[in-house]
Amino acid sequence: MPRNTKSMDPLLKLAIGALEDMKAQNITVLDVMKLTTVTDTMIICTGTSNRHVKSLAQNVAEDAKHAGFQPLGIEGTEQGEWVLVDLGGVVVHVMQAQARAFYQLEKLWAVAEEAEAAPVVKKPAKPQRSTTTKARRAAAKAAGVKAKPVNAGVKKRAPSKAAAGATGKAPAKNAAAGKPAAKKAAPRKAARK
Repeated sequence: MPRNTKSMDPLLKLAIGALEDMKAQNITVLDVMKLTTVTDTMIICTGTSNRHVKSLAQNVAEDAKHAGFQPLGIEGTEQGEWVLVDLGGVVVHVMQAQARAFYQLEKLWAVAEEAEAAPVVKKPAKPQRSTTTKARRAAAKAAGVKAKPVNAGVKKRAPSKAAAGATGKAPAKNAAAGKPAAKKAAPRKAARK
């Protein structure tokens, strides 16, 4: 399908022509000049197979060389699923249909354009949180969360010897506490030889 190439950059016109000559599908041109400093324009197109993707990218690079534009780089020719041709002001992405559907570069750059065009909306400041225990318990109760007791997680200590001595009482023995005395274990018999 012919495009209006009168107002285009010569390098962009050359790249689109090279892609159309080799029957590239779904050629999309994105103006990303305001979104990135890497390039001014991105061209995204689809090839039908690994071999077709490689030949599309190769044709773009060769046509650019013949016109006096040296490509800065070509990446991805080994696999042939996604080949990138960097011409400086124009970056050409030649992809197979599966890779193009997966990465969705048009959607990625469209989201970036929308984000840049959208006005900045400030969120209202959050109210100060109350740090009182009573307020936290009320909020937890309203949310249906069982509140922990205030001293949850605090381990109780056994009374120290010094504390027992301070009362003047000796620690209670098992017999005095009403518990039977523990039986002593019987001595082991010597091993028979």
